[in-house]
Amino acid sequence: MRTDDINLVSFTSEHVDGALALSRQAKWPHRAEDWHMGQRLSRGIAAVDEAGSVVGTILMTPYGEDCATINMVIVDEAMRGRGLGRKLMDEAMALAGGRPLRLIATTDGLPLYRKLGFVAEGEIFQHQGHLGDLVPLGEVEAAAAGDFPAIKALDRAAFGADRGTLLDVLSAVAQVAVVRRNGRVESYGALRAFGRGDLIGPVVASSAADAKSLISALALRKSSSFLRVDTNEASGLTGWLAQIGLDHVGGGIAMRRQTGEAMVSQDARIFALANQAFG
Repeated sequence: MRTDDINLVSFTSEHVDGALALSRQAKWPHRAEDWHMGQRLSRGIAAVDEAGSVVGTILMTPYGEDCATINMVIVDEAMRGRGLGRKLMDEAMALAGGRPLRLIATTDGLPLYRKLGFVAEGEIFQHQGHLGDLVPLGEVEAAAAGDFPAIKALDRAAFGADRGTLLDVLSAVAQVAVVRRNGRVESYGALRAFGRGDLIGPVVASSAADAKSLISALALRKSSSFLRVDTNEASGLTGWLAQIGLDHVGGGIAMRRQTGEAMVSQDARIFALANQAFG
């Protein structure tokens, strides 16, 4: 089938079942619920063949006008090498308008993203597995409803963009914990169901010690035996995550296109991603 026979349409909830089949083909762990969350937070494109089957997907998740992430870029195995990935990227970048763009690239996607002006800025490490014995490492407490303005401000300072819409969704589906000192929220983390079990992220903290405290406390609250944490190379957590039973199983390359984003805080840093789609 030629790509000229493929229709590119707005991604809606009606495309989730087809998208789920594609992500399973690619051996990604996403559930239908994970796709629905992405669709709720994003605008996107589905590539649909003449039979009505979804043969490609891409989502653009905007964070206000500050930036956007490009994610869930999948092309059916039978359609690869025909330029469909490039067409999907062109559509997603048009949806993003003038926003600076971020994405996590697979090895296969790197050549295309480089052609489109994306520049690598670091490695992402995916850790997952079944935890051994774990004990709390510091003072961590459940976030209260009144903490979310402070959590959003902390997240924006560390991420360099307003992820308020993402945090509003997480407040409804995740367990959120904070480290508080002198009545002030200094670090936060979230735990939610995702993929094969549970995922911890984002984790935004003022120190690696606080990040470890949050991850340990949240891990003890998980509802399944399987846990995933995606971190960046600047976090310094990869060795510790492996020690507690979360093996390094892969990851990707963090990339950006365009400049002019807000400066990030030096007092709080991203220690774990919300996931590789949302940053």
